Amino acid sequence: MDLLKDKVNRQNFITSYTAFVINGMMALSIGSLLPFIRDDRGLSYAFAGLIVSLHSVGNLCSSFLSGTLAAWIGRKKSILIFDFFMPVAYLMILAGKSNIWIALAFFLTGFARGANSNYCNAVINAMAPGKAWILNGLHAMFSVGAFLFPIILSVFTRNEAMGYKAGCIFMLIMGIISFTLYALSPSDTKAGQDEKGNDQSRGDRSFGFFREKLFWLTILTLFFYLCAEQGVIGWMVTYFTDTGFISKSLSQITASILWIMMLAGRLLIAFLSEKIDKKKLLPFMGIGIVMFFVLLLFARNTAFIVICIMGFGFSMAGIYPTTVSFCGDIIKKYSLSWSFILTLASLGSIIMPSVIGRIAQNYGIYPGISSIAVAVVLDLVFILLLSGGKNNG
Repeated sequence: MDLLKDKVNRQNFITSYTAFVINGMMALSIGSLLPFIRDDRGLSYAFAGLIVSLHSVGNLCSSFLSGTLAAWIGRKKSILIFDFFMPVAYLMILAGKSNIWIALAFFLTGFARGANSNYCNAVINAMAPGKAWILNGLHAMFSVGAFLFPIILSVFTRNEAMGYKAGCIFMLIMGIISFTLYALSPSDTKAGQDEKGNDQSRGDRSFGFFREKLFWLTILTLFFYLCAEQGVIGWMVTYFTDTGFISKSLSQITASILWIMMLAGRLLIAFLSEKIDKKKLLPFMGIGIVMFFVLLLFARNTAFIVICIMGFGFSMAGIYPTTVSFCGDIIKKYSLSWSFILTLASLGSIIMPSVIGRIAQNYGIYPGISSIAVAVVLDLVFILLLSGGKNNG
């Protein structure tokens, strides 16, 4: 924890961790608000899948653009430009009269989310390259926001379905707070510079990372992880609401249960990663997401469903940050590598929600959700390849 003795590091640490709580709320708002917006506007499964994918398209666009823009105008100016669209997006959901407005609003939530993820991961990784504990801690903050929002929304919608609009107002306020945090942040560095502005980028803006096997294994592991994560985040509440396997009120809370377990898992992995080799930890997480997701597909009893959700959330908790930590040295060496990792991996979160929506439209919500099983199995395959490498950290 010596790195937090430096004032700038400490301020950036607090800003990034707090902003990631809000980013977690924004990410979960997509799936939690979806059933209410779909009912209010009479949206089809296919269109619902499309707008969830548009959120991921926005995420992908800003993941790349915010990183490259930061290399020219600085991190602070870049994040302020992108984060501005967070409150704007929720204002559009509230005031928009057509489905086009809703689609654009979902895109803009992703546009803000991707830049937030890029900024916070880059800043924290620069503080301690390759250290899994600090990245797991950051993503634990994401989990805090993620499990809080469905609970908050449940309070707003307890008496009437239209209470979801209060949830949108709440997120609009969170967007303003997030923007203010970044505006007060001390960091205004460009990619390839340290926090004091010293140039560290000479030779680092090349594309040499494309030749690194580790770079591609990291992307493929994250790609299929994000397929599963965004598929579950975007569709789980709708799945339980429409199948009736559990009550509607409990369906909303399943998202909070998932993220409470992800928070617990990320805190545990942050602790264990200092004591156990990450090459040993990551395969256990991969086996867990396959096992618990398959069990969830066959679960009908409420208690068993909750157990499966808990196990799935706990297992997936540390996959993203631990996978990123494998590539920490490459991210530090090549200033553009993190943008490409985020961009290419994010294709998974774009493709999967639309695949689920299309399958659900043609064959039903159960077959749609079942398609996620393919993603978790493939993710396990690449986790094993990543962990088995000789030079992977």
